[in-house]
Amino acid sequence: MSESLHTVTTLQAERRPGCPFDPPAELIEAREHGPISRYTHPGGKPGWMITGYDLVRSVLADSRFSARKDLLNVVDFELPPAPPGEFLLMDEPQHGRYRKPLVGKFTARRMRLLTERVEQITADCLDAMEQAGPTADLVTAFAKPIPTIIICELLGVPYEDRDSFQEQIDTFMGGATSDEELIAAYTATQEYLARLVAAKRAKPTDDVLSELTGSDLTDEELKGISLILLAAGFDTTANMLSLGTFALLRNPEQLAALRADPTLVDQAVEELLRYLTVAKSFMRTALEDVEVGGQIVEAGTTVVLSYNTANRDPERYPDPHALDLGREAGGHLAFGHGIHLCLGAQLARVEMRVAFTALVSRFPTLRLAVPAEEVALRPEAADIYGVKSLPVTWDV
Repeated sequence: MSESLHTVTTLQAERRPGCPFDPPAELIEAREHGPISRYTHPGGKPGWMITGYDLVRSVLADSRFSARKDLLNVVDFELPPAPPGEFLLMDEPQHGRYRKPLVGKFTARRMRLLTERVEQITADCLDAMEQAGPTADLVTAFAKPIPTIIICELLGVPYEDRDSFQEQIDTFMGGATSDEELIAAYTATQEYLARLVAAKRAKPTDDVLSELTGSDLTDEELKGISLILLAAGFDTTANMLSLGTFALLRNPEQLAALRADPTLVDQAVEELLRYLTVAKSFMRTALEDVEVGGQIVEAGTTVVLSYNTANRDPERYPDPHALDLGREAGGHLAFGHGIHLCLGAQLARVEMRVAFTALVSRFPTLRLAVPAEEVALRPEAADIYGVKSLPVTWDV
């Protein structure tokens, strides 16, 4: 059986021309061959690529697979452990120590209470866009400011620091900079967060970070937690808003359906999350020999979990490559699954529901200002997929 197994040769395959929303063709082909394929990591280490929905979900729920950074067997040298507080790359009990104090601050109820504030920020962005129009870059005018302002307010980042902070995170999350630039941006962000944590300890304000200073978490741990929340809190949602708008503009019948029936927005958000899956993949390392899809993943082997092909799995979603806002897209893996399920999922949903509803209502003639093939896409090397800019226009 193993001899006939499909092999994926590259993870950073480019998207097919004219198909900016579909996973790279090689990954779609891999899923067509079966839910698990052989894969060699860029560092030369043998591994596996899991592209099927059921298998990805099962690995995410399996404690025999580790999220620890220092166990990733992808290069020919040992990786260091994740810095204190950066719980995405940790297992229990360290993961729970950092996540548990945050869970109550990001409940669906608390996020719904933020709706009015999200509506106000969205309206302000659309007002400014309309006044400066009738053309705009939707990324800078709409997609980035909304989640950036919200997550910065939640954590207590001063207003005057937002632009520089966003620029630094763009640099180390965008996948388009040199190693030197990436390290410089990461270091600058860490230094900023260290100052912010110290300021909150000295003079707490009404925000999540100040609340956390009352716990037993150290300054280093608070800095790491803040980095995870800020980076994830704005980069993923910003790219969902911009890439999601691009997808709607390229599927005018779906856009028309949402405009005609705003109550469709909840389903629309879930379908866009499934269809686009901007957080494309994650990795896990087997702690012992584990059978996955009829194959033995040996202890110490790192598997790549392809979220975007799992969410396009025809065995889970009929006609998976079609954007269908009427689809029941529940159960998708855009936010992951298991103990590492995205902490900010409910916040992201609130932001998208409000923002998409307001955008399609305010600009009924919104359209691309350039040919679709000229829209600049983030490289596949970026942690989060999306567009660099989205020029749009509308009738005045």
